[in-house]
Amino acid sequence: MKCPYCGEPDTKVIDSRPADDGERIRRRRLCTVCNKRFTTYEVLETVPLIVIKKDKSREAFDRQKLLNGLVRACEKRPVSLQTLENVVDNIEQSLLSAYEREVTSIRIGELAMDQLKKIDEVAYVRFASVYRQFSDIDTFMNELRELLARRDLENEDSDKSKN
Repeated sequence: MKCPYCGEPDTKVIDSRPADDGERIRRRRLCTVCNKRFTTYEVLETVPLIVIKKDKSREAFDRQKLLNGLVRACEKRPVSLQTLENVVDNIEQSLLSAYEREVTSIRIGELAMDQLKKIDEVAYVRFASVYRQFSDIDTFMNELRELLARRDLENEDSDKSKN
């Protein structure tokens, strides 16, 4: 790392420690020529995640856009903003850990619905109705029937495991 005072390219690290909850590394450095100290921060370089939308256009992943959609689905529901931020974190981490530079909006929507289903069924149905663009009441009712059937199966499984 080049010294900001004298321009010497040869500096040495005298102390390293995590910063910002481990997101960065803070390094104290010493210039071997002018003996001045300075601080640098090392940050993981991330590759931008590109979203392929339904119309085949592409845009950068915007976590705020996803969070806004989840907030709308959870309006007047007992779901905290922190819970929704955790959902967005989980989805983003899942997408980044897949090592794919491009992901479809369909995949993001499915991940969001999977998370919402565990948190609040009403919010899940709201999100699904917009995401899946329910065209009529029959499509809406079919989704509700599937949700209720899954819940009944889960309840049966938990009752069996108690016995």
